[in-house]
Amino acid sequence: MSPSVLENNALYQSIYSAINWVMPDFLDSIVGYAAAFAMVMLVANLVLVITPLFIWFERRILGRFQQRLGPNRWGPFGLLQPIADAIKLIIKEDIVPRGADRLVFNAAPVILFMPVMLMVAVIPFGTQFYLVDLNVAVLYIIAVGTLETIGIFMAGWASGNRYALMGAVRSVAMLVSYEVPLVMSLAAVLLWAGSMSLVEIVDKQPVPLILLQPLGFFVFIAATIAEMNRAPFDLIEAESEIVAGYHTEYSGMKFGVFQLAEFASVVVGAGFITAIFLKGAAGWSFLPSPAWFSLKWLAVIFCIIWIRATLPRVRVDQVMAFAWKFLLPLSAINLILVAVEMVIWPSPNGAQLWMIGLINFAVAAVAIAVLATALGHRNFAPRSPQIPTSTVVGEKVV
Repeated sequence: MSPSVLENNALYQSIYSAINWVMPDFLDSIVGYAAAFAMVMLVANLVLVITPLFIWFERRILGRFQQRLGPNRWGPFGLLQPIADAIKLIIKEDIVPRGADRLVFNAAPVILFMPVMLMVAVIPFGTQFYLVDLNVAVLYIIAVGTLETIGIFMAGWASGNRYALMGAVRSVAMLVSYEVPLVMSLAAVLLWAGSMSLVEIVDKQPVPLILLQPLGFFVFIAATIAEMNRAPFDLIEAESEIVAGYHTEYSGMKFGVFQLAEFASVVVGAGFITAIFLKGAAGWSFLPSPAWFSLKWLAVIFCIIWIRATLPRVRVDQVMAFAWKFLLPLSAINLILVAVEMVIWPSPNGAQLWMIGLINFAVAAVAIAVLATALGHRNFAPRSPQIPTSTVVGEKVV
């Protein structure tokens, strides 16, 4: 018999029924454990399979944006290109710098990859399709996500390279800065749902939350893209900044794990955006709930790729100014606005939802326009070269 915590989990029950059908009678006592293990392995391997497909999809879409074909040689439509890249990294020499802390140096890629596999456990990718329904899922996501900062700093510090360390320090500063508006935008969602469970957040959305909290969605997706080290916030690993950032000294498959973690974080991050702001797997009955989740997830993925293809990389001072001077005030405005609306309309429905949506869209447009006008020119204008001047006094130059 299955554990009570999994009785309402449709994914677990499906796997349990399949295993129970083929398992001999004398092994009935371990069917529940086998089903739970199979469910975990299925979801974990699903992430590992989807990530190379996402890499291929992104490269093909970027090729179209840039008026070229993208990967098209290895396999049909270039589908085997990510596999070819992985094989190339596997056969490359794995070098550990002489002055590196070997234990920390080897552990850093694993530490950086761990949050991705841990966070996927709480994503409801269908009606009653999830690994676990935590009543503190949002807090769990925030806590586990901080491991990324630790892994990045470990990689930079353990390399014994001052450039890698400098890149890691910049990375930590950026990640910590963007966690503040990200958490504040999530706080507004929690005020609306009254729960930290992702399953309950999805269930308590009468309409997709992007229509009721557009400002919170804007802050959340911008901060999430920055946390994922994606363009235009990818200066952490930009060759034009400090060599290649925190993984300057990494080669071979260790470097491949860093890249896998970065792309897998996009896959998982798009899942969170789908669940929190797009009502998860909810949709019309002519398609199963996982199909609706997949369609919404693909739309979010395409938007993230579109942003990468459209916007240029920004400077480090622009990245920090965008977090503290733009996103932070917007997240505060959104949080206060949602709190006031929850006091006025504790259980909104019908016309009240229309009113909340219209008010929030108007406030979002005005707030973004005012802050962009007030801060945009001063903080994001190109720097003019500073030409030193000198004053000639007699024969001396002062």
